Parts: sequence; structure tokens; C-alpha cells
Amino acid sequence: MAAPRRRWAWPAAVVTAAVTATVAAIAADLVQERLTVGMTFLPDAASTGAVCLDGSPPAYHLHRGTGRSWLLQFEGGGWCNDAPSCAERAGTRRGSTRIMTKLEVFSGILSNNPAMNPDFYNWNRVKLRYCDGGSFTGDSSSVLYFRGQRIWDAIITDLLRKGLANADKVLLSGCSAGGLATFFHCDKLKERLGGAVTVKCLSDAGFFLDLNDISENNTIRQFFSSLVSLQGVQKNLNRDCLNSSDYPYLCFFPQYALPNIRTPYFILNSAYDVYQFHHIFVPPSSDPRGQWSR
Repeated sequence: MAAPRRRWAWPAAVVTAAVTATVAAIAADLVQERLTVGMTFLPDAASTGAVCLDGSPPAYHLHRGTGRSWLLQFEGGGWCNDAPSCAERAGTRRGSTRIMTKLEVFSGILSNNPAMNPDFYNWNRVKLRYCDGGSFTGDSSSVLYFRGQRIWDAIITDLLRKGLANADKVLLSGCSAGGLATFFHCDKLKERLGGAVTVKCLSDAGFFLDLNDISENNTIRQFFSSLVSLQGVQKNLNRDCLNSSDYPYLCFFPQYALPNIRTPYFILNSAYDVYQFHHIFVPPSSDPRGQWSR
């Protein structure tokens, strides 16, 4: 009987070195290709009342592409629904462009790397900075400024002058609270750009659900209701939705706004969304002993 053949293998040290070298090369490529884009301020927008929570000017980041296609992305970052939480937010990067980083890394759907972003890498790509605490919908003021709707209008007006008016394709996108903002502005953007432009919208992790938590209370309804009231959001919600609902704040929920949206719409949402699990389905008030958290 012939002796069994020995299986030939790389020495462990060689394999480790090869893997380490490969990982280092990939990391080096990512660092080298990282795209950072400077901030564009709109100081004149204050004349129209378009300011962040603390009164600072709105801002965005624009990286130009090679054609007439545009991708606009709302930044996310939660909300504030009462005076104390909004006052606290106004002193952070979520409520003031004075505090925000002035350079943003464009990655994912904003990347200019065709290997990472084959569909949109050469589009004109814009990140709208989020500083109003109301998903770009508010229009009221007290000690603070709730001017998300005016911020949106001011940024679009500025981008129209910079080439958006000549667009042939536009994708309006956003993540989390920015994903929610796409439900409110999708049709409005289409109306503003006119019938000759193809407009589509994408909500990424922005489909926040109206449902009871595990204690049978509807915590998120209370939160959104107070937000809509405080920030003067109602007049900027979908008119058809408002006409069909006895409670205007319900139109802040995507499940009630979406049936009235006429522009093509794409929704990306995890079935186990971490934010919704811990803030809507099992908020701290419904789990005082932390059983669900464990």
C-alpha cells in the first residue's frame, strides 16, 4: 500500500504575514481614497429666517460630479421635542453649524469611488447638515429657532443657482431622521424642479413606526405630537394626509404620509432597527428593570 501523501501547507508565520500585509494594503487604499468635502455656509439665509436652533447659518457640503445628475442627502441625528432638550441640542453639533466639523467624509452613497459607489460616484453629491431638530420641517421660534423648513428652502435655492436647476436626474435621500425628512420633501422637490426632471427618493432607516410599546403605551406618539406642536411642523406636512387625519401629528409618521406621496420612492429599513427597538418598542419607561436590555 502506498504511503499517504502529506498535505502541503504554508507555514503559519507566512500566512499571518500575508494576511497582515493584505489588510494593511486595503486600509492604506481606503485612507488614500477617503474624500473630504468642505462646508458651504449660507450667511445670507438669516434674512429669510433660515437659521439653526442657535441662530447660526445653515450649511451643506457639495462635491461636483461630471454631469447633470444630483444626489441630495439629509443628515440624520434624532430630534428634540421640548424646550429643555432643544436648548441642550442648540449647544451641540446637532443644533449649531458653529460647532460642526467643517470637513465631512463622503462615503457610501456619497463616495466618489466607482468600486464602492458604482451608481452615483460621478453625480453631483450634496450632504445637507442637520441643525433644526425637526427633520427639516419646523417653522416657529421662541428663545430658540425652529426653522427646518426654511433651511431646506434656502439650501435648495442656493443649489438651484449652482446647477441643480439644470438637473436631469435627482435622488433625494437621507438616513434616520434624515430618512424621515425625505417623506416630507419628496413631492415638494419634484414640484420645485418641474416635470422635465426625473426625481426619486430614498429613505434609509427612516421608516419610524406608530405602534404601542411592550407596556401598551404609545411613547413615540407622545414624542412626535409634542415635537410637531413645539416646532410648528403641521403646516409643512403633506396636505392630503392632513385632510384625511383627525390628528395632524400622525402625518409625521411615514406609514401615514407615504400613501399620499406621488414621486417614486424607495425604502431601506432593517427589520430589527436598533433605534426603534430601544425608543419605540422597548423604551426605558416600559422596561424599568432593564429585563429587555439584558
